[in-house]
Amino acid sequence: MTASNNLSDNLSNSSYGPSALLTPANLLTLMRIVAAPIVVYLIVKYNVSWYLMGIWAVISFSDGLDGIVARRMGATRSGAFLDPLADKFAVLGALFAYVYVGRINIIVALLITFREVTMSVYRTFMSKKNVSIPARFTAKIKTFVQDSAIGLATMPILLKHNVVITVAIFIALALTLYTGTEYFIDGIKATGRLTGKSTEKSNGKSVNKDSRNVK
Repeated sequence: MTASNNLSDNLSNSSYGPSALLTPANLLTLMRIVAAPIVVYLIVKYNVSWYLMGIWAVISFSDGLDGIVARRMGATRSGAFLDPLADKFAVLGALFAYVYVGRINIIVALLITFREVTMSVYRTFMSKKNVSIPARFTAKIKTFVQDSAIGLATMPILLKHNVVITVAIFIALALTLYTGTEYFIDGIKATGRLTGKSTEKSNGKSVNKDSRNVK
């Protein structure tokens, strides 16, 4: 049996309960949170560098990796909270660092920030109403494009070709706003379905109660 098979078996056989904190997936997520200020510092100090690009590549790769590990070893409530927080911490930190050095328009950064924060609040609000809004594949594409746009901005060979960064970041902005609209509509539809089920259940109870009275 190969080493990769052993690793796969170990991951499959290990499991963590929903309340677990120190899980491999959470450690990967925490690594992204710790690395984010380093990225911001390097952007402000150097603007571009291969070291910076390497660190950002690791952050982007670990974003998908911690999800795979969590699915294999057991998802946790702490992971569900920390993972999107780490994503926003890294992406928004890098965006505003590039706003500071003049590579990205502040309006773009503010619009992306508005969508990310608004959707986080919206999903939290809906969850308190027992309405679940599942993640969409388009949201994964959005995250990939955001990470790619920032990754392009870190590359020294593109320092004098900011038009590439501008096009990439506007594509990321368009996807960010589009997926935000999708989630908002999904929440409204889910609320309607939940209300419909509640009404049907209430009507069913009323019918049963009337039947008992007739008897």
